[in-house]
Amino acid sequence: MEQQSKIKQKLYTYLEFLKRQPKGFVYNSQQKQSISPTAKEKQLEQLKTTCKNCNKCPLFEQGRTQVVFGHGNPTARLMLIGEGPGRNEDKEGKPFIGRAGKLLTQILQAIGLKREDVYISNVVKCRPPNNRAPLPLESSTCMKLLLFKEMQIIQPKIICTLGATATCALLGSETRISRARGIFHQLQNTSVMPTYHPAYLLRNPHAKHDVWEDMKKIQTKLKE
Repeated sequence: MEQQSKIKQKLYTYLEFLKRQPKGFVYNSQQKQSISPTAKEKQLEQLKTTCKNCNKCPLFEQGRTQVVFGHGNPTARLMLIGEGPGRNEDKEGKPFIGRAGKLLTQILQAIGLKREDVYISNVVKCRPPNNRAPLPLESSTCMKLLLFKEMQIIQPKIICTLGATATCALLGSETRISRARGIFHQLQNTSVMPTYHPAYLLRNPHAKHDVWEDMKKIQTKLKE
């Protein structure tokens, strides 16, 4: 009876754990396996090659110029995830290169990091029409095909979600960024820090103080 009780408790704990995970989550009970930098680069390139002409969701026929893959250091300890590419990103093929991207660069510099030190990606890799927020089907499809695999390859110590869309994508649709930001959340072996999107800061400069506080916490945790 005691053994059965322990099994039931373990099952209950596991089910509660699964409820907190984002759509597309794949359970892996093993610890992170070490992957060499060369192997990571190769895996990321293979992923890009496989999906460069992706047509798995409606965004592929709604005006995108190209698939905008994540970019940065394949061995980064910090990964930043935004919503999706805008006009400049769709044209140049790299995430966060417009006004919001320049501000993100400044934010990173404030905690002693360069863009080459981190890995930057988005929930969806194709520009939604008129820069609207990606729809649930678009987000879930792209996350399964690309984002979760990027996370698995990079194996960051910390993920910083930029804005409500990225935060809800990783922590659940009911998550409110105003309440979630500033607090580390756990996603398997990775700490997740939600904060405001740089584009939001351009419209609401008063929120820069909150982002600065969030980034200082990231800076401290990276040093641990």
